Amino acid sequence: TEAESETESETETEAESEAETESETESKSESEIFSLASSDMTLRNAINDHIQALRASGAVAADERTAWAVVDLDADLTLAAINADTPLQCASMVKPLVALAFFHEAERGRFVYGNKSRDKMERMIQSSDNDATNWVIDQVGGPAAVQRILTIHYGDLLPQTSVVERIPAGGRTYRNLASAADYARFLRALWHRELPHSDELLRLMNLPNGDRIYRDVPAIPPGTHVHDKTGTTARLCGDMGILVARDEAGGRVPYVLVGIIEKGARPASFRTWIGDRGDVIREVSGLVYRRLGETHSLR
Repeated sequence: TEAESETESETETEAESEAETESETESKSESEIFSLASSDMTLRNAINDHIQALRASGAVAADERTAWAVVDLDADLTLAAINADTPLQCASMVKPLVALAFFHEAERGRFVYGNKSRDKMERMIQSSDNDATNWVIDQVGGPAAVQRILTIHYGDLLPQTSVVERIPAGGRTYRNLASAADYARFLRALWHRELPHSDELLRLMNLPNGDRIYRDVPAIPPGTHVHDKTGTTARLCGDMGILVARDEAGGRVPYVLVGIIEKGARPASFRTWIGDRGDVIREVSGLVYRRLGETHSLR
């Protein structure tokens, strides 16, 4: 769980620019995330209709942008993409990308991935510990070095990713950016073991935590495996992960779900806002599972 480690002081003053109001109905992210065949628009439209209904009721505010991506990992099929190519704040969802840069260097022999670095990784991914994250960033050589590795070696996966800062004191991290499509491509490559230390990073992302795509989602059966990382600030609520559902025959049905809600101005109450927006992501996760249940005969 992130254990509110990224909770910001609500008395902080900062010049805030209004975010451009998003319209999911005008999304230009219907293109395929992986240059793969796209499915029909059923799931995309269901997600969009749900978010638009929340906007109409005021449950999602005018200064909030959302982005969504759903990918069937067995079929390599993009099931839904809404504003998926828009770079948004990473918050702690940057941490698996920091781990990727570290593991890239470990695989080429620059580091030994031993007990100390494993402990830092577990704290960074499972507990979302910001000090551990900054330790990993510093081992790589700082934010610029992390970004350089991601650009040179993984630029095809992460074209909208920009890592420019360590995690500041109090977790007030707004400057690192990535898109829902970036996370989806990263997760696809991770699942297919195309990244360095893929099995270890999958293990780290499977450690119990306070996720928003499985936990407290009534539609998803207990015991469903999830590999994820959440992101939380006073202006960002997100989760990106892989859920491994089971069909009626017991076969695995792995899929990616990315959900991001970015707010233009600080909310009046951080805890109320982050709880409510986390529930929006859970609602979409349940919607996705029910749709996949129809098409894949899930349990």
